[in-house]
Amino acid sequence: MRRIGLTGGIGSGKSTVAALLAAQGAVLVDTDAIARRIAQSGGIAMPAIEAAFGRTVLASDGGLDRAAMRQLVFADNSARKRLESILHPLIGVETERLASDAGAQAVVVFDVPLLVESGRWRAMVDRVLVVDATEETQLQRVVARSGWTPEAVQAVIAQQAARKLRRAAADAVIFNESLSLEELAAQVRSLWKRWAAPGTR
Repeated sequence: MRRIGLTGGIGSGKSTVAALLAAQGAVLVDTDAIARRIAQSGGIAMPAIEAAFGRTVLASDGGLDRAAMRQLVFADNSARKRLESILHPLIGVETERLASDAGAQAVVVFDVPLLVESGRWRAMVDRVLVVDATEETQLQRVVARSGWTPEAVQAVIAQQAARKLRRAAADAVIFNESLSLEELAAQVRSLWKRWAAPGTR
């Protein structure tokens, strides 16, 4: 099994690159999707989240109110750490289960927004791919697609690793600043040929 870690700041285009890698044949393990699943109504993380934070962070269906939790963790770093202590072990178990199910010959791409910040993922993958863009572009893209205020987006960017640190952790960087979708796809195909060919690591 080949294990590739994929990361990038919010609005960098990481999700688009993940989809392009999946189209090339990668098995995609999306840690954000896992986090959403385990924190939805009936999810395995919800009893611990309710015990730690109370009902104020619960949506009407009993799942996590993500907007309320986002506001809380931005204002209180200790709350963020408490949430991570609940979610990260559960996410870790599920990512390894999905990777194992992929089989020994698979190329597994772990889509991990906080790969650099976690400090542990670098040792768990064979290669790291960083999707990069300037902060100005990140801001514009997220505001345009989400309706968030610029201040809310900037708060997320500030909590993520600096571009310099992400790039330093990378085995390859795709600078997704002014690429068309076709140009981005061509870069992904080129990288896939180098990293997924038999005998490469």
